[in-house]
Amino acid sequence: MKNAIEVRKLCKNYKGFQLKDVDIILPKGMIMGFIGENGAGKTTTIKAMLNIIHTDGGEVKIFGMNVKENEKKIKEDIGVVLDDSFLSEYFNVIDVNQFMKHMYNNWDEELYFKYVDRFQLDKKKKVKEYSSGMKMKLKIAVALSHHPKLLILDEPTSGLDPVARNEILDIFQDFIQDEEHSIFVSSHITSDLEHIADYITFINDGKIVFTETRDKLLETYGIVKCSEEDFKKIDKKDFIKYKKNRYEYEILIDNKVEFQKKYHVEIIDKPTIENIMLIYIKGEK
Repeated sequence: MKNAIEVRKLCKNYKGFQLKDVDIILPKGMIMGFIGENGAGKTTTIKAMLNIIHTDGGEVKIFGMNVKENEKKIKEDIGVVLDDSFLSEYFNVIDVNQFMKHMYNNWDEELYFKYVDRFQLDKKKKVKEYSSGMKMKLKIAVALSHHPKLLILDEPTSGLDPVARNEILDIFQDFIQDEEHSIFVSSHITSDLEHIADYITFINDGKIVFTETRDKLLETYGIVKCSEEDFKKIDKKDFIKYKKNRYEYEILIDNKVEFQKKYHVEIIDKPTIENIMLIYIKGEK
């Protein structure tokens, strides 16, 4: 099995929104960051992957198996964090442990309580009394405590302070060290993905814009800032998109070396993933 996740031509139609022929391949042993604006289709894609919603076309395979035909077997080996928690607000962490014992054959009570202690989760408080950050830590503890092979995570660092976020990111990196485990993570905190992701997949308006390695995005992409006069000298085929600001143009390119040779530009800014996403969404061609 080379790929942890294979999504082919996935479609889902809602009134006013469509997922359109979504293709995603996550190789085993890798972390893929999934980015896009709110409403772009990230959560819909994840729910379709997990067979939580009915789809209108396409196929999802996890561990090489069709998710609709092998859902129970596949979900034994997946750790999931979604915005919608399936845990009762009236549970405490001890109740959660009792409940999860009946959900997963591989549930590891000792590991679960190690995470509970590590995250300093109050054992007496009910879930509804937790802060949003504490609730997220509990969901992550649950996702990790049945020895999954794959994590599918929707905004797992949302609501966490920077120290807690770094701790969670370290846990995710440890999780994939044996190259047998994989992570698919949707996040609007793109700086987190710059630290941990091997691949970045960008979705906009229900369509995949690109899947690239993180290294290519950060090392070969660039942003050129120039005057209108200089912008008019640049061939359209040599940039992806541009954004006109009050005093200058921002141009997104995907080959810094070739661009520099051709146009003798002295300064090309190194972009962040957020920069790239914003120019793709707001920019013009």
